This record gives sequence, C-alpha cells and structure tokens, in this order.
Amino acid sequence: MNKETTIETLNALKLLGMARALPARLLDARQSDLSHADFVGLLVQDEKMDRDNRRLRRLLKKARLKQEASLENLDYRHPRGLHKQVMLELADPAWIEAGRNVLLTGPTGVGKSYIACALGNMAARAGFQVLYIRASRLFESLACARADGSHLRLTQKYGRNRLLIVDDFLITPLSEAARADFLELIEDRCGTGATVITSQCPTKEWHPNIGDPTIADAICDRLLHHAYKIELRGDSMRKKTR
Repeated sequence: MNKETTIETLNALKLLGMARALPARLLDARQSDLSHADFVGLLVQDEKMDRDNRRLRRLLKKARLKQEASLENLDYRHPRGLHKQVMLELADPAWIEAGRNVLLTGPTGVGKSYIACALGNMAARAGFQVLYIRASRLFESLACARADGSHLRLTQKYGRNRLLIVDDFLITPLSEAARADFLELIEDRCGTGATVITSQCPTKEWHPNIGDPTIADAICDRLLHHAYKIELRGDSMRKKTR
C-alpha cells in the first residue's frame, strides 16, 4: 500500500490527525531511524493532539465568549482589588468540578467581563462545556421559550453546561417571570454545575434588587453559599487604555 492510499484510508477512518502527520513522520522515520513502535506511537500522539485541538475549538465556539481573554494576561498593576492568589486558585478547575460559583461585582470598566471570559476560556481548555450569555439575553430567550412551549428544553440546555457565565446581572430590575426563571435555572444547576456572575450591583444589595423576598432568599442562598466573591473597585480600565 503506497503513502497516498494509506492517507486516503486514514481519512476514511476519520483518523485525520494521523493522515495529516503521516508525510512528515515518514520523513522523520527515514532520518531518525525510528523503530516501528516509536513510529506508531508518534502517529497516535499526533491523532490525540489533533482530536484535542478540534474538541477545544468546538467548546470555544459553543461557549460564545464575549472576548478573547486568558488568566495569564490579567493585569494586576491596575488598583482594582484583584488578588493574584485568588485567581491562581481559580486557575485550577477543581472549583468547577465542585460546583462552586464565582461572583464578580464592581463598577463598569473594571474588567468583570474579561475575568469571566478568562475563566470560561480556562474551563473550555480543561474540557468543560461552557456558555457565556448576558443576563438580558438570558431572560429574553427564556421568556420567548415560555411563549412557544420550548421553555423546559431551553432551561435544560442552559443547565447542561458545566460552567454558565451570566454577564451584567441586575443591570435592570427583574420581572416576576425573570425571577422565577432564574431561580429554576439556579436550582437545576445547584450541585451539578458552576456559575460565574458579573454585576455592577454589590452582592449585599442583590436581595432587595431581586425583588420578591421569598424568591430572593432562595436565589441568594444558592448563589452566595460557598462562592468566590470578588469585589472590584476603582476607575474604569478603559480610561487607562485610552
């Protein structure tokens, strides 16, 4: 069997990484005098790396992160109350496996969304299914789903993500339906998934701003218990950039 036929067969078997790497590996084998076992081992590594990269691309595409961000590029020089030790702890995805939440609060422009997207990027690279969504879009889509009968399916879709990022929570008052939908979503995720929430509203003011005291009690109890609370402060970093 010649090289071209072998590559066609590998592609037919969906061993795309092996198919792409084979020409270079054949050249290396001639130059390095590789054994058969070493040659096959390298091809298997090429296939695994190719599959890992393709899976990561799928996860990042589905995550719909607002911006490209990484924990490695966080700016600790800007005085905003961001502690490197906390972020180093969050760089370990164990908190996602444990279903813990991260609550990012602070004024506009201090980097809440960037940090949230950086956590989402880290989670996707660790192999977790991630979804980023603005709070207004979340409640709008759930309201539309309630109207057309797909509410349960959409809630389950959001719930399946191991990490859900809700940006700009409580930027506007919650309606009665939004309160009920958010409680249902958080209840479904409790113990099975982690949630990152950004808000300009301090966590101590969430209860009165959610509205209904009973629902607010339930939501705050599930979100705030055993969560990482990162309270940012200071001037907008966008002014610094300009």
